Amino acid sequence: MEISKETDFAEGQILLFDKELTWTSFDLVKKVRNIVQIKKVGHAGTLDPLASGLLIVCTGKATKKIQGIQDAEKEYTGSFTLGATRPSFDKETEVNATFDYSNISDEDIQKTADSFKGLIEQTPPIYSAVKVNGRRAYEHARKGEDVKLKSREVEIKDFDIVKVEMPVVYFRIRCSKGTYIRSIANDFGKKLNNGAYLSSLVRTRIGDYSLEDALGVKEFEKLLKG
Repeated sequence: MEISKETDFAEGQILLFDKELTWTSFDLVKKVRNIVQIKKVGHAGTLDPLASGLLIVCTGKATKKIQGIQDAEKEYTGSFTLGATRPSFDKETEVNATFDYSNISDEDIQKTADSFKGLIEQTPPIYSAVKVNGRRAYEHARKGEDVKLKSREVEIKDFDIVKVEMPVVYFRIRCSKGTYIRSIANDFGKKLNNGAYLSSLVRTRIGDYSLEDALGVKEFEKLLKG
């Protein structure tokens, strides 16, 4: 990604960022908009505040490419924590149930991962940006309102168990657009007759775009100042 103070952002640029933890995707877009000083800036694929990694931001005429980028397959690394569940399926909310995980073997974990490969039906988390009655699902959930979300078909192309340090399971997943890794974490626990939540997540790739080529916002700002 070659960027300098001479770059024409209105003409259209596809920018690769390494989103920091706790930032929302909109936080990053807002920051980039302020740096490049044009209004037409958008991101291709939301990344949760408690996830880090690749977030693609398009400027100017390149915003027309957002849909195509969003439709590409994604790759993630991260970890599940077994033995507990949380309503948000990640660390946003407190633990609401605990389970004894002492009888779960590495073989059980591998077999469970293998069972997800291929086309699966998945229900998004209630703490997600899916719209329900014109509002984001998480807005309903945070107010304690009942949220009903429809399941959708997604494809898990690879699901590798990288390491197991009980109760933490480290993974790599390659999947289709629209896949919620938080839902995989929750369903993973259920398939083990236990509980699990997503304890860390990094998006490493979107289509042909890689996290290795991404910049931090501060680094991006420094390049533009020359």
